Amino acid sequence: MEVRDASKYRARHLSVSRKQMTGRARGKARGRARGTADEPAQRPGEAVEPTQLPPAAYAAPVYTDNGHGGQPQASGRAAYRGGAREPRPGTAGVDIYTRAPAEEMAQLRLGGGGPEVGEGRPPPGMAGVDIYNRSPAEAGGGRGGGVGEGRPDRRRRFEEPSTRPAHVTDKSGTSGQPIPLKANYFRLEQAPDWHLYQYHVDFKPDVDSKRLRIGLLYSHEELLGPTKAFDGMTLYLPHRLQNTVTEVVSERKTDGTVVQVIIKLTNELPPNSPQCIQVYNIIFRRVLAMIEMKQIGRNYYNPAQKVDIPQHKLTVMPGFITSILQYESNVLLSCDISHKILRSDTVLDIMYDLYNRLGDRFYDECTRRLVGSIVLTTYNNKTYRVDDIMWDIHPTDTFELKDKSRISYKDYYQKNYGKTISDDKQPLLASKPKPKDIRRGQKEIMYFVPELCTLTGLSEEVRADFNVMKDVAVHTRVAPNNREKTLTDFIKQINTNGGVREYMGGWNLHFADSPVTINARVMPQEKIFQQDCQLQYRQEEADWSRDMRGKRLITPVNLQNWVVIYFRRNEQQAQEFVQTLSRVGPPMGMMIAGPIPVELSDDRNDSYLSAIRQNLTPQTQMVMCIVPTNKKDRYDAIKKLCCVEHPVPSQVIVSRTLSKKQMMMSVATKVAIQLNCKMGGEIWSLEIPLKNMMVVGIDTYHDSAKKGRSVGGVIASMNPALTRYYSRCTFQHTFQELQDGLKVCFKGALEKYHEVNKCLPERIVVYRDGVGDGQLSAVYDHELPQMLEAFKAVGGHNYTPRVAMVIVKKRINSRFFARAGQGVGNPPPGTVIDNTVTKPEWYDFFVVSQSVRQGTVTPTHYNIIHDTTVLKPDHMQRLTYKLCHLYYNWPGTIRVPAPCQYAHKLAFLVGQSIHRDPAIELSDKLYFL
Repeated sequence: MEVRDASKYRARHLSVSRKQMTGRARGKARGRARGTADEPAQRPGEAVEPTQLPPAAYAAPVYTDNGHGGQPQASGRAAYRGGAREPRPGTAGVDIYTRAPAEEMAQLRLGGGGPEVGEGRPPPGMAGVDIYNRSPAEAGGGRGGGVGEGRPDRRRRFEEPSTRPAHVTDKSGTSGQPIPLKANYFRLEQAPDWHLYQYHVDFKPDVDSKRLRIGLLYSHEELLGPTKAFDGMTLYLPHRLQNTVTEVVSERKTDGTVVQVIIKLTNELPPNSPQCIQVYNIIFRRVLAMIEMKQIGRNYYNPAQKVDIPQHKLTVMPGFITSILQYESNVLLSCDISHKILRSDTVLDIMYDLYNRLGDRFYDECTRRLVGSIVLTTYNNKTYRVDDIMWDIHPTDTFELKDKSRISYKDYYQKNYGKTISDDKQPLLASKPKPKDIRRGQKEIMYFVPELCTLTGLSEEVRADFNVMKDVAVHTRVAPNNREKTLTDFIKQINTNGGVREYMGGWNLHFADSPVTINARVMPQEKIFQQDCQLQYRQEEADWSRDMRGKRLITPVNLQNWVVIYFRRNEQQAQEFVQTLSRVGPPMGMMIAGPIPVELSDDRNDSYLSAIRQNLTPQTQMVMCIVPTNKKDRYDAIKKLCCVEHPVPSQVIVSRTLSKKQMMMSVATKVAIQLNCKMGGEIWSLEIPLKNMMVVGIDTYHDSAKKGRSVGGVIASMNPALTRYYSRCTFQHTFQELQDGLKVCFKGALEKYHEVNKCLPERIVVYRDGVGDGQLSAVYDHELPQMLEAFKAVGGHNYTPRVAMVIVKKRINSRFFARAGQGVGNPPPGTVIDNTVTKPEWYDFFVVSQSVRQGTVTPTHYNIIHDTTVLKPDHMQRLTYKLCHLYYNWPGTIRVPAPCQYAHKLAFLVGQSIHRDPAIELSDKLYFL
């Protein structure tokens, strides 16, 4: 059944779009914040046969603002921003509603100046030579110079900023036990005296069409040779032409015009130049295509090796994450295993299932589930973001082709891909062009048929399902031995493929058969102290929870005045838990008195808030709420009250955590330790030889309540043992640095440090998390100066502490393997890598600080972008590893230094629950754990 009045539907649809967007953002926050209760010691229906939907399912829905979202995809927040039908500024007069599928949009863009799919193919007889036969996402736009033409900042990917301090001549440490490692890097070998020759090509008269320019140049194969790369303006050759300027003549076949082609040598590039690095990556993308790998998003996958998980309607497709860059002394291929998780059913199947299960709620739930998600088109393996569902557009509708003729979507897919669409009444999915698409000339909305699309990734609801994640992990969690073998076999496949050998031989390039080896070091085991003893543990396990039992904490805090609030149904659990707390506290040095019990007759949010207000006194040390379910809005309300309006440390526990009696002692012990931290106590400590030093951790987190705003958490140590901290947070908007707020936070931290220690710190080491490689310059140019200004604001112009700023990066693809029997295993905790696979322009190193029981351990990358501390590389590496032992929510080592993890916890709490500055009265306690 068609919509009777589509214009009214569109008006109604757009009028509520912003409300729905807000609801989705709230729902998304709820989805992300599962497990929002203060849980201790955390390491970081049957489907209906889809024959045909009833016609009513395709009628225009009536939307209601129910405030419930929950779309888990990262791009879901702005799904309806401005309405899907409103043209963007500057597009007046452009028909952005052309009903053309994505593939046809690429053809329609030919007049816009951007390179297209299949452009640059050589004339017959030269197949497999042109490395520019690639997708628009890989190519540049317009007619600028260089390989990535039309993108002025394209080369910045390879010309990474040099942040290595001038005084650091040797960044390698010497202490520790040597250990040989293998890495997931393979050397790119060139012929002796290898160079790449760059030429600028002009045409007289000028030729506007890039495709025609390529054809005119490639007609001179006898001059250029079979191996070349040309983007319409810049030509790259593996050999030098006889003359610096070469002039040839070509004939334009369309009209017989004689065109003069002028080829001028502009540069002779060494193997490690940024332009060469860029060409290497383009060559490698061509190699991946030759071995039948398919590009999905940024990475390449092998559809032939996909594995189905039918019980969950999921498909796991294996692939690789690759990049070629210049490292210390060689150009290396970084290669790691990747897995693309897809739904095995189509988007239309999901819509059928929702309609059969939900009835009237179908439209709301369908919009919530699909808008903002990422879909894969099965006919060309490309991913797109769903911005809208067009209920009034169907496969039988027509769109205009480049030649002005019209064709229906159904006939288009049958003709071009051999895909038969069975449901003529299904609505279409719409995807708005991204800014980079608009820069390439694409301004039209793209439309997709749900029957030809599958969802990618896992929703938060699915991730919360233990059985699903367990079954998926069987295929995605790869042990070191299997990972190293898979990567080696992948390179062997490339090197033994006849077509690839011939193609790369033309460029005089070849990959080493085996991964690079590295001389790494294992730092000494750290000594962990509690009040009266040293804890015993194995460095390989990096876990001292067993030896902590029954030992006194460094600084225990007695819990004398506290309130326990619980729902009437959880009375027995609350009593048993309080009794268990009183038993586990004294051996740790904590005397826990009986609390003020408050029983609630209902579990409404207001009931908890009223009980807290009525029982809170200036002497209250802790508020504990035992809640029946993990409702985010209730958790947020309690935290906002206790962190902002009436500042007091608080603990929220879900009743199911207390449901197993055999686990009660363990849970009570962990909660008691957490309570001690929140009240200002210290649990364990390490030997910290550097005195009068302040360590700072900074991290950011997106604010779920306000689009475009982020929360920056700043944590600074206050004592020589680096176990007591001062915390502040600052708010920033998208594309804005933390500069203004950082000055205030550092000023407050320095004043507090002076209050506690009666002096200012001589050394300050800042660990900055949440920064990508492309943001290094922004941090160096904007955030660092604000910190230095804060020092002068507190101590005057004569106060010049020695400062180091370290960028912490967790999301990396580097993996390292140590010998283990006949195969390889994970390196032990404390392994540091500071050569071979580090960057020559950076003062950087890797640290493996964790021990993992399954899969391959992921190291953490540290890049010191500013350093006046005069500390040796050994000292910086050792300090970093020590700080990975001091996170009190886990009795073992973690991936990042403790101040970074504390900063993340603070930013997460404020961004997810509070959305305001916490009260300054809590700033000297770890209340956010």
